[in-house]
Amino acid sequence: MIIFWILAAGLTGLAVLFIVLPLLRDPTADTAPSQAQMNLQVCRRRLDELDGDLAAGVLGQEQYAAARKDLEVELLYDLNGGGPGPAPVTPAAVGTGRAPILALVLAILLPVAVVFAYLQLGDQGVIPRLEATGAAPPGADAQSTQSLEVLVQGLAERMEKTPDNIDGWLMLGRTYFAIGQPAKALEALERAYQLAPEQANVLVAYAEALGANAGNRLSGRPAELLSAALRLEPGNPNARWLAGMLAYQEERFAAAVETWQGVLSELDPVGQEAQQLGEMIAEARSHLGQPNADAPAAAPVAPTPVAVPATTPAVAGTATPDAGARIQVYVTLAPALATQAAPDDTLFVFARAPTGPPMPLAVQRIKVADLPATVTLDDSMAVIPTLRLSAFPAVLVGARISKSGQATPGPGDLEGQTGPVEVPGAAPVAVTVERVRP
Repeated sequence: MIIFWILAAGLTGLAVLFIVLPLLRDPTADTAPSQAQMNLQVCRRRLDELDGDLAAGVLGQEQYAAARKDLEVELLYDLNGGGPGPAPVTPAAVGTGRAPILALVLAILLPVAVVFAYLQLGDQGVIPRLEATGAAPPGADAQSTQSLEVLVQGLAERMEKTPDNIDGWLMLGRTYFAIGQPAKALEALERAYQLAPEQANVLVAYAEALGANAGNRLSGRPAELLSAALRLEPGNPNARWLAGMLAYQEERFAAAVETWQGVLSELDPVGQEAQQLGEMIAEARSHLGQPNADAPAAAPVAPTPVAVPATTPAVAGTATPDAGARIQVYVTLAPALATQAAPDDTLFVFARAPTGPPMPLAVQRIKVADLPATVTLDDSMAVIPTLRLSAFPAVLVGARISKSGQATPGPGDLEGQTGPVEVPGAAPVAVTVERVRP
């Protein structure tokens, strides 16, 4: 910002000099002869001609006297400006032409007018924004999140130009899930379903989008889509995983165990997906009165393991019987910022990794009117199934009041953060929303 003002002052100074200096200089002397001098020169030449004619005998004495008198009268007429009265003022009689007072007034008013016009019409925040953009590190959270928003916007615009691209609609829907916009994800996946209602992966994605927008319930239309997907592709692991979740929600625990066991046999037994699915099977068995030790945690592994696709963020966030790692967060709002938050403003409570991916590992949404509040973050609130609290030894815990209501941070949001906090056996954490995001 300092460099900008230095450059602006320099340019304004040059403009002042360009206008003021001519007003302080003496006018250039006029060396051209005046009209009276020219008349006198003409009169002298004509008088010399008369004298020559008299000497040569061309004119008589009386003729010479009359011509000389006429010449004198004509000269007197010319010198009087064509009539009787005093001689006109010549240019040499005019003042010097300097205007120091006007120069002083312009030297003061011009910079003041320029600064006033900039303050009224200019964008005073553009320089700090440019400086902040240039100074932000490549891995900054805000920049990464905003870059994802820009990516989504660009993909959405591209899809409007190529509406027949099925893979593009699927990608757009999954990206909307990743940034916490399930309603827009449903719109995108519905477009994919209209283009390819006979593709199993499209049916599964559309089913989970419907479930995510219905309180994560898979009964009804989502269940019909899952059945259709399994008829088209019985081995689809994502459809089978969701079918097991549907059976669990409908309290058909035996069917859930049977379905999930088939999926578990195809996963890496030491992977995180296998561990989570094993815990869900154990919980379902407990409802059947079977011991948890019978859960197939070490089920046979297929020759080519197939991981469950990370395309089920919304339904994966459904509160499972064992949510894994948990952190209890007590959130308050600093009294100094109380007037800057409305009761209906959205408050996001989240946990994220100190280093690595900027995406929240767990997030919970409440209203400012609920403050002070105690919120529990756990693995069931993961935005992306493969990024959970239990996968990190320590996390940062924060809270942000979004003025726009969106998950993406923006200028003017109110926020606070604490940590790092050790995840295993984490004690309750207190977070105070105490600063304004620039």
